[in-house]
Amino acid sequence: MDLVHRAALEPDRGHVLSTPLSPETAKFLAELTQAPVAQPALWHEALTHGSLGEARDYQRLEFLGDRVLGLAVAEWLHEASDAAEGKLSQRLNALVSRETCADVARALGVPAHIRLGKQARDDGGSDSDNILGDVMEALIGALFLERGFPAARDFVRRCWDKPMRTGAGQRKHPKAALQEWAAGNRRKPPVYSLVSRDGPDHAAIFTVSVEVKGVGLAEARGSSKQEAETAAARDFLKQFA
Repeated sequence: MDLVHRAALEPDRGHVLSTPLSPETAKFLAELTQAPVAQPALWHEALTHGSLGEARDYQRLEFLGDRVLGLAVAEWLHEASDAAEGKLSQRLNALVSRETCADVARALGVPAHIRLGKQARDDGGSDSDNILGDVMEALIGALFLERGFPAARDFVRRCWDKPMRTGAGQRKHPKAALQEWAAGNRRKPPVYSLVSRDGPDHAAIFTVSVEVKGVGLAEARGSSKQEAETAAARDFLKQFA
């Protein structure tokens, strides 16, 4: 029986996964990482959200992948640019941000393979910047554990090529852009308000409004208050700026 279709035992983790990767996900990961999956349980974990209530979800791999991504991008920036430390840090922070990670995940087709509970999926979890960003980092963590840093670094350089080339970190965050727009138009600063918080703690959905007095109001949802505020600022700029 091949590695894709059998349940995989990980001795260092001490648990067995009863649900293997689907053939579609195994094929997707093999194409994405340019090699067949050797440890299905590792990748299964990287794609599993806490809303399923399983013993393992992506959080530990996300913790690892975040550091691997940061090192890979920092090395890349140092190699590609003679900019001062402050400018390099600005670009690094943007390139490894939750928003950029989520954009990369969408471009690669990751959302279709994330394992979410029904409520989290119904609430739009597969398009959440928080969830997509975390899963993207978890996949990098899984790749690092399975094949080492060189493979993870090559993966990052392939997948982050567009953000690197198109200047991620050189455009303003939506909240900062809205703040500047309000000041430039002699308006009071935008005011953010929490409209509602729904769902269980592990899959909470926040609805936030942002208002610029005398101009208008926009609402948006997200899996964190910060994500909802960012989305609301972006929607406000689309509607009124």
